[in-house]
Amino acid sequence: MAGERNTNAPAAQGAEQGLDQFKYEIANELGVQLGGDRTSRENGSVGGQMTKRMIQFAEENLKKGSRL
Repeated sequence: MAGERNTNAPAAQGAEQGLDQFKYEIANELGVQLGGDRTSRENGSVGGQMTKRMIQFAEENLKKGSRL
C-alpha cells in the first residue's frame, strides 16, 4: 500500500549494496527511471529482469558443476 516501507531483505548478508547496483544497471539498460512516481509495470520490469538473469547465472553454474 502507499507509504509502506520495503521490508525485503537479501538472503545473503552484505549483498544489499551489490543488488542495489545491479537493480540500477538493469534499469539503465531497459531505459527505466526507478521511483515511486513510475508505474508498477516499469518498476516491476526491472525486478523481473533481475530475477531472470540471476536464474540464468545459477543454471550456468550448476551445469558447470560449481556450487554457489
